[in-house]
This record gives sequence, C-alpha cells and structure tokens, in this order.
Amino acid sequence: MLDKNILDTLIQELGKEAVVSEAEDLLVLGYDSTPGLHHTPDVVIYPTSSEQVQIAMQIARDNKLPITPRGSGTGLSGGSIPINGGMVICLNKMNKIIEIDEENLTATCQAGVVTLDLFNAVAEKGLFYPPDPGSQKISTLAGNVMEDAGGLRGLKYGVTRDYVMALKCVLPDGTLLSTGGKSVKDVAGYAFKDLLIGSEGTLAIITEITVKLIPPPQDKRTFLAYFDDISIAGAAVSKIIAAKIIPSTMEIMDKATINCVEDYVKIGLPRQMAALLLIEVDGHPAMVAEEAEGVERILKEVGAAEVHVAKDAEEAASLAAARRTALSALARVSPTTLLEDATVPRSMLAETFALIEKLTEKYKLTVGTFGHAGDGNLHPTVLCDERDEDEMNRAHAFYDELYEQVLAWGGTVSGEHGIGIAKKEYLAQQIGPGGVAVMQRIKQSFDPDGILNPGKIFVADGE
Repeated sequence: MLDKNILDTLIQELGKEAVVSEAEDLLVLGYDSTPGLHHTPDVVIYPTSSEQVQIAMQIARDNKLPITPRGSGTGLSGGSIPINGGMVICLNKMNKIIEIDEENLTATCQAGVVTLDLFNAVAEKGLFYPPDPGSQKISTLAGNVMEDAGGLRGLKYGVTRDYVMALKCVLPDGTLLSTGGKSVKDVAGYAFKDLLIGSEGTLAIITEITVKLIPPPQDKRTFLAYFDDISIAGAAVSKIIAAKIIPSTMEIMDKATINCVEDYVKIGLPRQMAALLLIEVDGHPAMVAEEAEGVERILKEVGAAEVHVAKDAEEAASLAAARRTALSALARVSPTTLLEDATVPRSMLAETFALIEKLTEKYKLTVGTFGHAGDGNLHPTVLCDERDEDEMNRAHAFYDELYEQVLAWGGTVSGEHGIGIAKKEYLAQQIGPGGVAVMQRIKQSFDPDGILNPGKIFVADGE
C-alpha cells in the first residue's frame, strides 16, 4: 500500500491523469509476456515528457521506492515486471514521432512510439526502418532499445542497436542525459549510447530515440521450402550462407509449429512436413534475381521436398504474417507457453534441432520450435501447464540441459529477448563470476541506490 502523502505529492506534481493507484488497475501492470511471473506495483506513472519522468524519479528516490520502466509489456524475460513493487513508469503515452529528417535519413521519436507506426510513417516518405520484432504491432521503440530487439530481417539488416544514433534518458539521480546525435561518425568520449542499448532499464529510463533510416529495397523474392527432415533444413541454411547469399529473412518452423500455425491461420501449410523455411531475398533487381536463383538451386540440391515462390507481394506478405503468428498459434494449445531464446553458430543448427528432439523425448514434453534460422536464433517453446509442478520441473530441466550444450557450442543464452528475471542464472553460466562482477560495478556507478529496475539481470545473494 502506497503512503498517502507520496500519492498526494505525485498527483500534485504530475496531475491526477498521470497517476494510477487503484488496486484493480495496478494488477494488469504486474505482468509482461513472460509466463508464470507477476508482481503488483504500488503506483503507476504515465508521463508525457522527459521532465515528468525526472519528477517521478525524484519523488521515488526521495521515498526509496523501486522504479520499473515499462512500455507495452511484450517482453519475454520479465524485464518490465516490478519484482519489488514500488513505482512503474509506463512510457506508452510518450508516443509522438517528433521528426522525420529526410536530409539526414533519421527519425526522432518519443520512447512510447509503436515500432510498426514508425515503420509505416517513414515508408510513406520512401524510407525504411528495418528492425521488425515479432511484437512490432504493439512493442515500443524504447522497449526495443532496452532489449536490443531483433526480428525477421535481422540476418541482413541487423538489430535495433545497428540503427540507434542518439538517446535521451533520465538517470536514477534525475539527471537528463543526451548521448549520440545525427552525425554518422562520433567517437567523442565513452560510448554511453551503446552501453544503454540492451541494458534492460537497469541504468536509465529512455525518453527519446533518434534512429537511422535507409532507402527501401527495390525488389524482393520470397520462397517457402518444405522438408521431410528438419536436419536438411538446417543444412540448407548453412549452405545458403556459405554460398555468400545473405537473405533479408530466413525463418524456420518445425512440424509442431507448422500444425499450430495452420490451425490458427488456415493458409494451406502441409501438416506432414518436418520443417519449413521462409526465405526472402531483397535489394537491386539484378542482385535479387541472381540470389533467388542461387537459393532455389541450393534448396533443390539439399533435397527440399517442395519449393514454392510467392507469386506477388500480397502472397509474400501473408507468408511473413503467418510466421509472425507462430507464438500466438502455439500459445492457443496449452495454458502455459514457455518460450526461450537459444542462439548458436549457424553451423550448429542441425545439431541443435537434433538435441531439442532428444530432450523433448527425454523429458516427455510437447515442444514447438521456430525462429530466425539465418541468425542461429531459435525459440524452442514448451507447451505446458504451470499448475502441474512435475511438468514445470521437467520443462526447466529441459532448458537447463539445452543451454548447457548451447554454451558448450559457443552459443548464447539470449539472442534478442534479454535476461530480465528468467535467465539470470543462465547469464552467470555464460559470462562467469568475473563478467557478472564487472556488470554489477557498472550498475552501481549509474544507480548507487539500486532503485532502478532491481532484481533484473544479476543473481542476488541468497537467490
């Protein structure tokens, strides 16, 4: 229960419309998209400016309230869950596109701008913002920055980090910091911008973002390839990359995911196939023609059961949309959906699929796997019921064994979803005690009182 004096101060300084304190309203702000995690905040603030964020943080600091920044709550590792209660600062109302600068090829936006809204706004001016996380219809730019979100186009175009040019943020002591700018080259001082990207709200609260834009591709070709054996699909990915062809998109779905997606969208996916690859090449028409020919040749050489080419842009868009529904389709099957983010060198894709299949049988689970095959970034998803303690124990043992081998292969515990609450122990395994200690010292230097997004990324003593 929030002290009435603190509540009165917040309302006086920020206005009643910016402060939410009713219990039933607070309840829904205790979740993100990570299953099994919920912690209710004591108060939620909806600022509309950087200055209001500063005021809210000052009041929280004076009253020793933990602060949790939040966007749309689409995160998949618990990063925006207020684990210690306190104050949630939700940035969704800071949703203005401030400027699209066609001369410098940049866009400047408030933190709460929805990713797809920015994409559409710059597309109207003949420009292209490539990052496209699966949650792009609802996720916010600041959330993308805090998690360094990827997406279907990450193979060719990179991730959010590759497009952030400048950030405005509020530090835990209330200082307003601007870092970066529209200059293409800037090596003045420490790279604060790069440190803040992917920091999961533990170092500062992002309030404004300037991103780089590029010209859109002139042409594209979309393939859908089916396979009788998922290891052949993995081999196809490796051979395409080895042939020095870098598609803009190279996505994979296993049989379980194919069937769930087909149940959901009913577009005629063949249920009997072990896997499919969705591949898109784009760029200059001459290059697209050459790369498309190479992709089709390799798919046939490795033994794809079927290879289809989208007949037009509308069909290509529908195929990509079907892939984006993979998580939603799987989530319809069971009460709980545990989604992970294992990422391996591309050469190890076939071995990773074989391991997932082996562990699925070992722990007697239902698992659907999809992901960004071209990045080696897979999302093995356990369909389970969090009310079944034995099943949940088996699910966590499945992931423990999977990540142990992923790390042994030189992979990482997160390609795009972040660490948050869910993967603190896995991060400690990956970077070791020395790495964790350095990160904790950086956190301490930014946030000596430990009030900003506490309980995230690091395993605390006694956990």
